[in-house]
Amino acid sequence: GTPQRDPLDVSFNDPIAAFKSKTTWELVRAYMVYMICSSEKLVEHNMKLMKTANKLLGTKLFTVLMKGTFYGHFVAGEDEEKIKPTLERLRSFGVKPILDYSVEEDISQEEAEKREVESSVSSAGDDGKDAGALPQYHVDKSFADRRYKVSSARTYFYLNEATCERNMEIFIKCLEAVSGATFGTGITAIKLTALGRPQLLLQLSEVIMRTRKYMEALVGGQGNVLTHHKTIKDLEQYYACVNDNKDVQQFLQNVTSDKEGILHLFPWSGIVDEDSQLSETFRVPDPTTGQMRRLISQISPKEEEMFRNMIRRLNTIVKTAAELDVRIMIDAEQTYFQPAISRITLEMMRKYNKNKAIVFNTYQCYLREAFREVGTDLEQAKRQNFYFGAKLVRGAYMEQERARAQALGYADPVNPTYEATTDMYHKTLAECLRRIKARTQIIQLLNSVKNVLAFVLQVMKDSGEDAGKIGIMVASHNEDTVRFAIENMKSIGVSPEDKVICFGQLLGMCDYITFPLGQAGYSAYKYIPYGPVEEVLPYLSRRAQENKGVLKKIKKEKRLLASEIRRRIFRGQIFYTPKGNYVPI
Repeated sequence: GTPQRDPLDVSFNDPIAAFKSKTTWELVRAYMVYMICSSEKLVEHNMKLMKTANKLLGTKLFTVLMKGTFYGHFVAGEDEEKIKPTLERLRSFGVKPILDYSVEEDISQEEAEKREVESSVSSAGDDGKDAGALPQYHVDKSFADRRYKVSSARTYFYLNEATCERNMEIFIKCLEAVSGATFGTGITAIKLTALGRPQLLLQLSEVIMRTRKYMEALVGGQGNVLTHHKTIKDLEQYYACVNDNKDVQQFLQNVTSDKEGILHLFPWSGIVDEDSQLSETFRVPDPTTGQMRRLISQISPKEEEMFRNMIRRLNTIVKTAAELDVRIMIDAEQTYFQPAISRITLEMMRKYNKNKAIVFNTYQCYLREAFREVGTDLEQAKRQNFYFGAKLVRGAYMEQERARAQALGYADPVNPTYEATTDMYHKTLAECLRRIKARTQIIQLLNSVKNVLAFVLQVMKDSGEDAGKIGIMVASHNEDTVRFAIENMKSIGVSPEDKVICFGQLLGMCDYITFPLGQAGYSAYKYIPYGPVEEVLPYLSRRAQENKGVLKKIKKEKRLLASEIRRRIFRGQIFYTPKGNYVPI
């Protein structure tokens, strides 16, 4: 018959709606897991405990134990086949998948440092002494282990090109697993550092920041190149005394601009399309002498090749996604990689998001610059006429970013308080919504934040002519943010069926938000980690720690679980089997 739809309780207090997709054993297991997460001592030493248990019990028994507890609760299964039942069940309760292959090697601290430092120093040597070099974008040994103080993101180490190839194949398997319309529109999460050498991202990030500084020096004012709204004519005036220099003329020909002004000083599109040489591309004329200055530290031919390999892998993944009609989410990483990751992602959007949003970028709202960045990128999408896809997250690297900024003496990139970040999220979201009616953009908000939200909402409201072109996913564990989004959807007249706004949470967390949304006909997603038990342990270890930080939410989750378990016992429904007749929109 017709798919089922339930009314939504916006206070998210209905235990039946929250857990009708679960067996009673799953509820008991969840309660147990949350009890363990509430104990400081156990969480503190969780990795040690798991390793000891593994030794004592042997692999077989340990696997059984993990599946009965943490692994069973937070992870969907070992491989693409084993997770199918989970995907099926989510679908029958109106929830769609974001697949995330969560394997990371657990390598010792020194091994990690040695590898990271080696892969982040150019074979031409790290001339960090270069005039204008920015310390933030050079490797510092004490922060080389990128897992230090990181609670929720996976870290990939550059082992060799073969690993990167293998990672690409895994990502493609993920795409195939969620392709076809069986589970609604599937999404796959990928990390750029899994596809190439981190050092190239560092160098590229430095170039981008130096370009901004160069532009600021020319025109005054702060921020991204396209925010200055300068034209080629303006540039020609800046180079007036060196204008007849043919290098300068060549440089001006390559500048990307439109009627509203300059978008980029460098031909970025070339970088993601064909075989342009990095070291040749990033040069700017000195406005007084006309000499071309290189903005990128020396890059060897070998590294040029590695960069092209990284771009080729990304192109292969995105092309496959486009053919299979699956979405790609490119995860955010540390700030010293982020400028490059965002830039590459936007070029991928420009290339592949011509008819719909296939590629999504991630914005971390705990960064002071988040609101500005989203504004700039929305602007570029509008001017170059492609679908803008974004996911807004709170952010996963806070302590590490702060510690590194302090140690290397650059400004702390993170918002001062939790509330400031929430405001930033909502403001940014509202801005995206403000433009939603202007053009289709899918903005996916993961993990909660107010500014970005408000900003997006505002955008959607203001521009009426082409409402098809924006979509936002509010993937947030913060119920206030989710309510903020729902209220704003109502106020600007966006219905859940428009799929302009979707919601997402992690598997095993905040079920009381995801399932009621899916069952009420909203576009709801679960972030689904999977991988072999032993290899997913580092991921699980961080989930436990993350949960320690959100004890308030756990209290609510535990309260709802307890009341549903009691209800089933008293109603004689202990052997309830979940059967859903919902269809994800």
